[in-house]
Amino acid sequence: MNIQAPLAPFKGEKPEAPRWFDRAVQRVPHRSFTEVVGAQIETLTWGEVGKPGLLLLHGNRAHADWWTFIAPFFADDFRVAALSWSGMGGSDWRESYSIDLLSQEVGAVAEAAGLFESTTKPVVVAHSFGGFPGLRYASRSGQKVGGLVMVDSPILSPEMRQKRRGRGPSGMLDPRPNRVYSDLPSALARFRFAPPQVCKNLYIADHIARGSLKQTPLEAGDDLGWTWRFDPYQWRDMRMENPVPDFSALQCPVSIMWGSHSLLFDAEVLAYIASLAPPGSPRIEIPAARHHLMVDQPLAFVAALRGLLAGWPR
Repeated sequence: MNIQAPLAPFKGEKPEAPRWFDRAVQRVPHRSFTEVVGAQIETLTWGEVGKPGLLLLHGNRAHADWWTFIAPFFADDFRVAALSWSGMGGSDWRESYSIDLLSQEVGAVAEAAGLFESTTKPVVVAHSFGGFPGLRYASRSGQKVGGLVMVDSPILSPEMRQKRRGRGPSGMLDPRPNRVYSDLPSALARFRFAPPQVCKNLYIADHIARGSLKQTPLEAGDDLGWTWRFDPYQWRDMRMENPVPDFSALQCPVSIMWGSHSLLFDAEVLAYIASLAPPGSPRIEIPAARHHLMVDQPLAFVAALRGLLAGWPR
């Protein structure tokens, strides 16, 4: 498999998907927008208002539809919401971005989605980069949040960050305008994960890739092409910050979840996060999963999260 172009062999056709996946994505969310500091933030919701809240936060250059095959498994028991960060998915782009600003998007979407209408405090589940604004929001919310699940979020010490400097996606280090493709198959053929990884569940990769694209005019003529929905300049001003103060300010429980084969979450990262998290914080490894563990092992991820939420937080 070509990890740089996993969907290229399909030439725009959808890979065959199992029944569970088709049934999940057929449970379509309500789509709306939440205004946050002048930007419209894409908001997806499932389930009834009044049930315990569950907020799903995606990673860097992803979008809310990364959760559309996961959220339905929780919609009978929770009021579930997912957002697209500003500069990603269907949300507006901004002149500049910060972790503080994104954390405001978390709070605004949680309120707008009715996640606080239950007598049970909502839980925030944050994958990868989403863990940073998720952590910031939880740290500044006092006892308003019931718990924070950090999913393969590479929280690094200053020393670890220095060692890994320059290892981010090239587009973050040297931003340039998103390329426009003449047709959808050509665009899908260019989709790849970051960090690059083997993906056996190509029906999920295809689902995510289609949600990552939008139509836009071609340079020549009146025809429409396809381009990525993320803002390529989002990281021009945004900086990762020291997570220690946020962990110190937390008043809610934390759980740590990661993929056993993740390139971003190794034993050193786990040890560092565990040293910052409250004592006794649950740790859950998803076997045979890489960084994008809801793609690699979606049903194992659902089972693990269900099991966690059944008895946690207390």
